Amino acid sequence: MLFRQAKLDDLIVIMEIIKDAKNYLKNNNIDQWQNNYPDRKTIENDIKSKNSYVIEKDKKIIASTAFVFGEDKTYQKIYDGQWLNDNEYAVIHRLAVAKKYKGKSIGSLLIKELKKLAFDNGVSTIRIDTHQNNLSMQRLIKKNDFIYCGIIYTDTGSKRLAYQMIFEFN
Repeated sequence: MLFRQAKLDDLIVIMEIIKDAKNYLKNNNIDQWQNNYPDRKTIENDIKSKNSYVIEKDKKIIASTAFVFGEDKTYQKIYDGQWLNDNEYAVIHRLAVAKKYKGKSIGSLLIKELKKLAFDNGVSTIRIDTHQNNLSMQRLIKKNDFIYCGIIYTDTGSKRLAYQMIFEFN
């Protein structure tokens, strides 16, 4: 499998993966990604700003995410808890795995690659958030050593569970 930065040529395939993820969330009564988010422009902006990454298997994209270095305004205020530290961090957003590859540890592989990328950029803290009803994402997050820190609110006022990981590589 290959982890790489996404290109504009990947946009159609990434949007198909996002569409499948939206359908999965809708079918499981999870009110996340249901109001035309993330849309094509969001993913296109991720790619153009070099914050979009994919996993390929046999030259076919099977997972996608945005990985952003630097402060995220939605993480400035946390409620009913606190961040583990205030160090520089990167944020995982819009993580999605192709329907055919769900349950095959592709999400964990993606997080492992993002940890390496963060470390290579001198950052040892990653933050992520998810909807309170998105139990499969919560399992992925906890399985990959993130620690629950509290509640944050998105730009649209939606409540999210917030997590942080601090790591070292030897």
